[in-house]
Amino acid sequence: MTEWQKTTWRSLPRVQMPDYTDAAALAAVEAQLSKYPPLVFAGEARRLKRALGEAARGEAFLLQGGDCAESFEQFSADGIRDTFKVMLQMAMVLTFGAKVPVVKVGRMAGQFAKPRSAPTEVVNGVELPSYRGDIINELAFTPEARIPDPRKMLQAYTQAAATLNLLRAFSTGGYADVHQVHSWTLGFTESEKAEAYREMAGRISDTLDFMKAAGVSGDQAHTLKVVDFYTSHESLLLEYEEALCRLDSTSGKWLAGSGHMIWIGDRTRQPDGAHVEFARGVLNPVGLKCGPTTSAEDLKVLMAKLNPENEAGKLTLIARFGAGKVGEHLPRLIKAVQEEGAHVLWVCDAMHGNTIKSATGYKTRPFESVLREVQEFFAIHKAEGTIPGGVHFEMTGQDVTECTGGVRDVTEEDLSDRYHTACDPRLNASQSLELAFLVAEELTALRSAQARAKAG
Repeated sequence: MTEWQKTTWRSLPRVQMPDYTDAAALAAVEAQLSKYPPLVFAGEARRLKRALGEAARGEAFLLQGGDCAESFEQFSADGIRDTFKVMLQMAMVLTFGAKVPVVKVGRMAGQFAKPRSAPTEVVNGVELPSYRGDIINELAFTPEARIPDPRKMLQAYTQAAATLNLLRAFSTGGYADVHQVHSWTLGFTESEKAEAYREMAGRISDTLDFMKAAGVSGDQAHTLKVVDFYTSHESLLLEYEEALCRLDSTSGKWLAGSGHMIWIGDRTRQPDGAHVEFARGVLNPVGLKCGPTTSAEDLKVLMAKLNPENEAGKLTLIARFGAGKVGEHLPRLIKAVQEEGAHVLWVCDAMHGNTIKSATGYKTRPFESVLREVQEFFAIHKAEGTIPGGVHFEMTGQDVTECTGGVRDVTEEDLSDRYHTACDPRLNASQSLELAFLVAEELTALRSAQARAKAG
């Protein structure tokens, strides 16, 4: 294997990336970005890697969630706060129900580029290049809007920096204080799960009152007032990724400075491709989406490339098969991992394999299919004796109507009410919270079964 440099991806086959028509403009943007500070720091990436290693051993659980694709137009402080709040609520449900720490990773501050199933799309007989995310081109269906513009990388960087600034403030400035657990329920829609959350919040408050009365204070109390919150995105636009790559003076290794964790999509995981080449050389934790076409042979090659030292927490395998297909594909990939003795974190992405087109013409994801894939994921790991270490959802804190079903029973006719996504349908706040309760039930049942097995 050739020695890695942050530019070696450029000599390899590339897919799902734009062809910029103005080479001089692209070079100018890359030069400017390369002078900017990294968005994240090596120490943070190492801390996340340790936490993911704990999740791989069943000592923690990964909750990864956020936007399908971040938008320049819909960017707002309220939007960031609402998604952050829902993730705190989901993490609280999982921690309280399953009695494990939850590693919180947002699809935020970098999730701007999207792979597409076709390079072009046709509307009313007119064919134009596909929209590939705000960091590349624009959603408007005009020839001008669909031309890739490298200057959009600078806007993406600015928005990512602003997002991270706010997330860090929320994480450490008091908003994430567990004593505020009741205030997080404000704005909840009335539902069975919202009532269950309020009841849980009351029990947590009682516990906190007891701890205070028992004299728990100082550093112990401080840990309840702050959270570690990390960012992640698909490292699709490699010119952007390379420009933000920085040498870590502490370790002598390269950091992908665009986000704490990067992942490789199901469409860009070619073992000899550009995206795998870039990801193999950075110290960050790396995710790998595994779909139905992932072969055991490819997976073995990818694990060796992406985690050559077999570090715990370095490689997360994000399974995305679709409801009803997990039993067909996951066991053979688990077997491949076991044959290699590889340390990986298994995560369920129950969104991407369950996208359908509704009768009303909107792309949607039935809540029941999302839940079913999660249940199948847990069932397979229980049968194989392996550890289901996390979940990966496309979700938002906004009250959107993009996925059908859930307690509030969003119907296909409701989709047009508040369908705001630029790409794929997201779970709304109510559906996300409901799913957290159901995942907590799965985790609790699994741990009970493991405890009985040990006792027996």
